[in-house]
Amino acid sequence: MAAPMSSVAKPSAERSPFNTTSFQKKTRSKLISIPGTRPSVQNGQLLVSTGVTSLDYLLGGGLAVGTVLLIEEDRYDSYSRMILKYFLAEGVVCRHELFVAAAQDNPDDILQELPAPILDDVAIHKPVEQPRLSCEAQNSLDAMKIAWRYQNLPKVQSALASSSRFGHYYDVSKTMEPEIRQAAKCHRFYPTEHPTQSSPTHSTMPESYSALLKSLQEVIHREGFDVAAPMSKSRNILRIGLHSLGSALWGDDLCCHDNPRNGHALTTFLYGLRALLRSSLSVAVVTVPSHLIQDRALMGSVTRLCDNAIALESFKGSERETNPLYKDYHGLLHVRQVPHLNCLASKLPDHKDLAFKLKRKQFSIERMHLPPDLSETVSRVSRGELAGAVMVASGCGSGTSGNKHLDF
Repeated sequence: MAAPMSSVAKPSAERSPFNTTSFQKKTRSKLISIPGTRPSVQNGQLLVSTGVTSLDYLLGGGLAVGTVLLIEEDRYDSYSRMILKYFLAEGVVCRHELFVAAAQDNPDDILQELPAPILDDVAIHKPVEQPRLSCEAQNSLDAMKIAWRYQNLPKVQSALASSSRFGHYYDVSKTMEPEIRQAAKCHRFYPTEHPTQSSPTHSTMPESYSALLKSLQEVIHREGFDVAAPMSKSRNILRIGLHSLGSALWGDDLCCHDNPRNGHALTTFLYGLRALLRSSLSVAVVTVPSHLIQDRALMGSVTRLCDNAIALESFKGSERETNPLYKDYHGLLHVRQVPHLNCLASKLPDHKDLAFKLKRKQFSIERMHLPPDLSETVSRVSRGELAGAVMVASGCGSGTSGNKHLDF
């Protein structure tokens, strides 16, 4: 049987030099399969969910692995802290490992406040159906209440949602059960619990930043999150949550003086953090009290050192909190920066007027829009005051009306 096999193989070997082609069998590159992740349809980058579905949509489908999300805190650190807890809660549900660092509170206190996951049927918000009138009565009522110039305007879709489901939903009115929370592996960093060594005088970072960066590097290499590490076990994602960097509790005087002594401490730390994440299966969310930083040029450098950057402007304690124009929202959300990953141009949000609200159970981001007409119960004086507030908020002195968006 060996002879016929050799005789058959010989002619094919002789013909191969004359029949060579450039055709090669197409083989798909093997993607890393990790629970709680998916590849981006835009650039193929591996994505994880932030825990807030509307924020995932805003960032282009999710948070890319190996990147940093910067959150400029609101004045009372209520909503920025909530987004950080959403991010960590999503990691617990997806069985990702966590790394939590905080100087104001103990990281264990943040972990005990994680929101509880809720069921899908509860999470899907459906509009409440109002009692319908007859066709003729409804048409006459619409004709009476809606001006002719608003009749043909399309309805504003305020919710930010993707066609495909990614991530989970959470109930902020309840905390996660200890059994679920303790099932996830978590690394903690509290500056008072980590003795710092005397650093050289020429160091540009406080000792707390140096110790935090060293602790992160040790966890990434020891737990096998380094991309260059041999795949001896199944891969996982490390979610890093760093709370209120730049504050005085971290030993940084960035928020205390107009000319801080360690003016480049935070930027140096972010540069090192970004270098660590680029070569590991890690993703980080960093919150910074930007309203306390006087040097706006330095804050611009901090923003550019992060891949994604958003700012939260809460209405709490301001005149907008009692303004009826903003009664449906709790603050504004500004997109400072979006990432440029594996592409020449990044995907910009299709809407710039964004606001967030905290409903009874969930935190959501929506497109901000104002009603085209005021209520019939508002007096002429109040109507004039509200119209003036619209023009002041929009920065436009012309008397143009209509269902337009405000530019903040």
